[in-house]
Amino acid sequence: MTQARIHRKDKNGLYFITPTVQNWYYIFDRHKRWNILADSLRYLQDNKGLEIHSYVFMLNHIHLIIQAPDIVGLMRDFKRHTTRQLRINIKKTEPNLIELFTSPDGSFKIWKTDNQPKLIETEQFYLQKLNYIHNNPVHKEYVDQPEHWKWSSANPNSVIKTIASW
Repeated sequence: MTQARIHRKDKNGLYFITPTVQNWYYIFDRHKRWNILADSLRYLQDNKGLEIHSYVFMLNHIHLIIQAPDIVGLMRDFKRHTTRQLRINIKKTEPNLIELFTSPDGSFKIWKTDNQPKLIETEQFYLQKLNYIHNNPVHKEYVDQPEHWKWSSANPNSVIKTIASW
């Protein structure tokens, strides 16, 4: 089930995906950066056919169970847009961080290349990943209950619409 990339034949499948920040640097916990992620995902839901089954935003990565007509293109667009928005935000709020994400050739890169995609083919695997996502903030001791984490589909007041079924 684990695969390094999304294959063309499975590009419309249901996936567990984990976009991660370069060097695992904590950047999302301040300066409204979680809002940048949420706004981008909502845009993709409204305009690109993204269906989110569950999500959680952590300090340096996000977990998603998603499906879309073209997951590869969607993740490319998500990363490109959020990189631009995060760069603007970082320049305004913490300009000293810019160099952490700038390569020697001058390119700016927030996200690691690999999204660690895992095709979900069984209900058991779906439920395992759903529980993992919702319990991630509890495991990290950010909150005592999954529903207390604002940036999670476990929260009944989630800022992102989700499809809560297999």
